[in-house]
Amino acid sequence: MNTPVLTAHALTKRYGTHPALTEATLDIPAGRIVGLVGPNGAGKSTLLALAAGLIRPTSGHIEVLGRKPAADAEQLARVGFVAQDTPVYAGLSVADHLKLGEHLNPTWDKQFAADRIKQIGLDPAKQAGRLSGGQRAQLALTIAAAKRPELLIFDEPVAALDPLARRAFLQNLMEFVAEIDVSVILSSHLISDVERVCDHLIILAESRVQVAGEIDDLTAGHYRLVAPRGTLTDLPDGVDLIAADHTDRQTTLIVHNTNPTPLAISGAEPIGLEDMVLTYLHRAEGTTAPTLEETRA
Repeated sequence: MNTPVLTAHALTKRYGTHPALTEATLDIPAGRIVGLVGPNGAGKSTLLALAAGLIRPTSGHIEVLGRKPAADAEQLARVGFVAQDTPVYAGLSVADHLKLGEHLNPTWDKQFAADRIKQIGLDPAKQAGRLSGGQRAQLALTIAAAKRPELLIFDEPVAALDPLARRAFLQNLMEFVAEIDVSVILSSHLISDVERVCDHLIILAESRVQVAGEIDDLTAGHYRLVAPRGTLTDLPDGVDLIAADHTDRQTTLIVHNTNPTPLAISGAEPIGLEDMVLTYLHRAEGTTAPTLEETRA
């Protein structure tokens, strides 16, 4: 059985009195491309920094690939991390970056890095500061992947890229996953990008995990129910109410069916990924939990 790529229990990070991440519990299987979504300030960068070993938790527990993050040089070599804005050294050439990567990483694949730089058309002599945003992202991706890690972590890698550069980056990412057999955790504001490349999802909002799981299972288990007001007075066991909207005539519910069988309620319709994500984000912003009480005549 493969070791989970990340496990966390009651993982919490606070800065003074400010909660950056609160009581996060996760179990992410190996071999997944994980989409981490949520608004600014939700805790995405904090979770990724904890996974990379850049910061330590205030409380709780986290393991990456079965060990404490950044426990030693061997563990560091197993994880590739690309921070926001895909940072590179502006004064160094592309070739200098590859030499530095080779010097710092014991598992560095020199031929892989050289082949990728040639494939994407980067001039080895060109300074990184003179590259376009898309080219810098590709350079950072190449450096991270040439470590031959077991896990690649990306913190908003395509946020500043134009649509063509973003598509090229994601295409290369999928090629890397197939070529080097690596797990990926990718934070993004763009649900369309998550839907395109990811098979596992974590939704963060207000410093808390709202829901996590396989994307196909999550979308198959979330439904919209529409009925005359006052007729939806209760829900079956194993069906959680996520959101409720009421008019004088009609009630609309978003529910999560945690049962192994499809929801057997007349008029129930599955919702798409974007609607599901937005529902959880809106719920996290609310001051009160949704209730069925309002639907009763």
